Amino acid sequence: MTATQGHAEPRVKARYHQEVASKLKEEFAFTSAMQIPRLQKIVINMGVGDAIQNIKVLDVAVDELSSIVGQKAIVRKAKKSVAQFKLRAGMPIACMVTLRGPRMWEFFDRLVTLSLPRVRDFRGVPTKSFDGRGNYTLGLKDQLIFQEIDYSKVDKMKGMNITFVTTAKNDAEARALLGHLGMPFRK
Repeated sequence: MTATQGHAEPRVKARYHQEVASKLKEEFAFTSAMQIPRLQKIVINMGVGDAIQNIKVLDVAVDELSSIVGQKAIVRKAKKSVAQFKLRAGMPIACMVTLRGPRMWEFFDRLVTLSLPRVRDFRGVPTKSFDGRGNYTLGLKDQLIFQEIDYSKVDKMKGMNITFVTTAKNDAEARALLGHLGMPFRK
């Protein structure tokens, strides 16, 4: 569903086009509009180590992740065998989802405005989680910060990694992009 089909453009995307792109162009002295970094996709990964003993734990994780993002999560299988963890290659071990387009912008908006402020003793997200190529990974310890999760149905805390993939060439550009979009970095 696009903005041309009668739906409103996501709030953060509209802010990116109206304010953020021009700020970034000015800040980094870009000559072309194509040089301005933008958010490409958001990848959410939930590793479930308990799935080795009980596969039903993974089904619960898939349902929770799907309800958080509004898109069906896929099950990921182990690539290598690890004897210490009793893990064999091909065993289902995690679930993930990749968000693009309007769903990506809506999820970013909900994460920054609703979910992150619900984290206990929240002082901002760390600034050291950039990978050197303009991507940022945020680790969350539990899934209860999302309003879509029913507290009474949760039997175990499950953490997740949220990776923001940008078109930025380096960490400074990516940090400026995410900061202007509203990511609450630590001071």
